[in-house]
Amino acid sequence: MDIESATTSLAGLAQATRLETFRLLVRHEPAGLPAGEVARLMGVPQNTMSTHLAVLARAGLVTSERRSRSIIYRASLGHLRALTLFLVKDCCQGRPELCESLVAELACC
Repeated sequence: MDIESATTSLAGLAQATRLETFRLLVRHEPAGLPAGEVARLMGVPQNTMSTHLAVLARAGLVTSERRSRSIIYRASLGHLRALTLFLVKDCCQGRPELCESLVAELACC
């Protein structure tokens, strides 16, 4: 991941509905959710949700797959991993004990 990709990803999450949508999709891994179900669960009109999902997709945070008449959205956990690593990669500056609490908290998931 580079600074431009990280910035695009963070910008995609820098809005409450998109952030909560991404978190919802993470909770529904690996099956994902149909777009209409995402809109219903979020309490957002479908056309508005389509816009939010498109922003998340352009940021690399979600993927979509057509299944019959539905589009299933999934969180891109690989992209989330890359973004997280990019953000914390240099946090310990050669001293892993500085990041132990962060790593331990992430390991519980």
